[in-house]
Amino acid sequence: MNGPILFTERLILRPLAAEDAEGWYAFNADPVTMRHLGGVQDRGTAWRSLCIMAGAWQIRGFSMFSLIERGTGRWVGRVGPWMPEGWPGTEVGWGVAREFAGKGFAREAAVATIDYAFDVLGWDDVIHTIAPENVESAALAARLGSVNRGPTRLPAPLAHLPVDAWGQTAAEWRARKR
Repeated sequence: MNGPILFTERLILRPLAAEDAEGWYAFNADPVTMRHLGGVQDRGTAWRSLCIMAGAWQIRGFSMFSLIERGTGRWVGRVGPWMPEGWPGTEVGWGVAREFAGKGFAREAAVATIDYAFDVLGWDDVIHTIAPENVESAALAARLGSVNRGPTRLPAPLAHLPVDAWGQTAAEWRARKR
């Protein structure tokens, strides 16, 4: 592992690894899961995106975590800090496989990774880039205390996708947690 391991009540959050590949491929092949995450990826494209996320740990020192269900060892999704070159801000993003959606896993993991971004990475601000029609993610961002700051742009090859930047500062996050 080339990064930290975090634990929540139901999840283990750890850097992506080779054993996550099949869960990652299924996640990226699901049209419902991927409808707001750039679209379905074939297996080869998904492999490259897995390597990009895993490699970001080495290059940036942070990246998305794999979410592993503690009770079963099943791969749940990916959540965490993300800021590729040209990104509109320091993001904590999320995505869980369809079978785990609506069960609070994304929120549980997002709380842990927002804490990590502010307390360990030293970020002063966190955003979540969310498609305007993605009401589920917008609702989660609001529950986390983020506000819609309006439209923003992602870098190529995602520049054509409309997204809003939801966000909050470290001070706002800490004040809510008291």
